[in-house]
Amino acid sequence: MNSEMAVSALTAAREAAAAAADVIRHYWHRGVEVELKPDATPVTVADREAERVIRQILQAALPQAAIYGEEFGLEGERGGLLWLVDPLDGTKSFVRRTPFFSTQIALMDGNELVLGVSSAPIYGETMWATAGGGAWLDGERVRVAETNAISEASISTGNVKTLTADARWDALGVLIRDSNRIRGYGDFCHYHLLARGSLDLVIESDVNILDIAALAVIVREAGGVFTDLEGAALTLDTRSVLAGTPAIHPQALQRLRRDAGTVP
Repeated sequence: MNSEMAVSALTAAREAAAAAADVIRHYWHRGVEVELKPDATPVTVADREAERVIRQILQAALPQAAIYGEEFGLEGERGGLLWLVDPLDGTKSFVRRTPFFSTQIALMDGNELVLGVSSAPIYGETMWATAGGGAWLDGERVRVAETNAISEASISTGNVKTLTADARWDALGVLIRDSNRIRGYGDFCHYHLLARGSLDLVIESDVNILDIAALAVIVREAGGVFTDLEGAALTLDTRSVLAGTPAIHPQALQRLRRDAGTVP
């Protein structure tokens, strides 16, 4: 993807996120009925309408790109340019009147994530990034912290249900014990905080690529490291996250592997 196309794509993604925010604010104030999908997760009219407006804007701006969305699936062919869209990540928070939800829009070029927009309209901030272009919070460039030692690190966990049955659960306990502080911001919020230098490590064991693709671009462009819990690069099948500062991420990865008995 050339630089001109990258600029056009970012403009479209930000416009789409803003249009989705208008939809979400409308239903936030009005209230919605909740349905359950076949997998027992909630969905609302706000999710669906937000994805429709996002798709319209993205398709008009980059018609050659496929779109894979949370509510309406895949349109087009994978392998080239692919938009990844979660119109309302955090629907459970939305329906319980908790402002920790967001719109996530990312763009993949082949196997590489090259663009991300994370918009949290009720929380009140938007972050975006493009490969090589830095990470931005409402127009201000952001960077991860320079924290070097686990003893100084602030850690945040999100959904870690699967990890509780994993050999690494005890290793996580040791990591938390040795850290400076532990919080559980969850959803988009702890990735925003990581990218802006307000915490140092994020751990999740139960995610979907649509939840984290845009956030991965943002954290990386802010100078951070973003992998799964095995230290592997993200793919469409990624289900876990280890994201942190350049110094803290490898230390945490080594501890989780060693203390769980996965390395000598």
